[in-house]
Amino acid sequence: MHLPDKLKGGLTLLVYAANTLFWSVPLLIMAALKAVIPLPAWRHACNRILAAIAENWIWVNNLTQKVAANTRFDIEGVESLDRNGWYLVLSNHQSWVDILVLQRIFYRRIPFLKFFIKKELFWFPVLGQAWWALDYPFIKRYSKHYLEKKPHLKGKDLEITRRACEKFKTIPVSIMNFPEGTRFTAQKRNRQQSPYTHLLKPKAGGTGFVLGAMGDQIHRILDITIVYPGKSRSFWSLLCGNIREIHVRVRSFPVAPELIGDYAHDDLFREKLQHWLNTLWREKDRRITEILAAGN
Repeated sequence: MHLPDKLKGGLTLLVYAANTLFWSVPLLIMAALKAVIPLPAWRHACNRILAAIAENWIWVNNLTQKVAANTRFDIEGVESLDRNGWYLVLSNHQSWVDILVLQRIFYRRIPFLKFFIKKELFWFPVLGQAWWALDYPFIKRYSKHYLEKKPHLKGKDLEITRRACEKFKTIPVSIMNFPEGTRFTAQKRNRQQSPYTHLLKPKAGGTGFVLGAMGDQIHRILDITIVYPGKSRSFWSLLCGNIREIHVRVRSFPVAPELIGDYAHDDLFREKLQHWLNTLWREKDRRITEILAAGN
């Protein structure tokens, strides 16, 4: 039976919401138990249970996508991944659908994905508290203008990032980072005069801070390229089943010694890391052009 798009989208959204609410209850209970018993072995066991709960949530979301969206996935490069390793995941960013795509293709292939979240989002109903329970790193970013008014806060955001990464040293984790910092649009690309056709300019700060704090422990860097050949790429389009095809390319490589340094204070290292990321982005832009050309 073919349902109208809006009805299908609404029903699918209800399934996603119900799934999130259902798994949030045991998640928050386990997080509370973890907080009240400050024993390392107990907390380590709780972290594994919390990760298992989150994976069940993703499993139902993936099943919902397969049934409701019926999107064809073209995926390359996920064959030799290890769910017991530590990864830094770098991806282009075009839509909120990107997160669901990454959760789907990496399900039980690598550790549960965690990404940096603005501190204010802790108060987002249900999800904010769930992110807290799963030890997602909440960070506070200060603008240049704000730091000029309160110079004593300079470097505070970096210290928060460093402390957040310390939590990830006892259990395998995949740290997710969108170096563009925001979703791609042609208007944003033109406004920042990006040299790329399909991408915004990447920012090396998040990558530099994570590698500085955990570079000796991260096993591999995963370079992810996500391509939506059609015009539809919004979350609502996915709910309605209007995203017909998604291409994902995964490149894996080790963390080279020259990628680890003091991003906050070493100007030369900061310049080298930005150059490395720009090179990665040029290759990614070319890859997207080739995928789109092959589809046409």
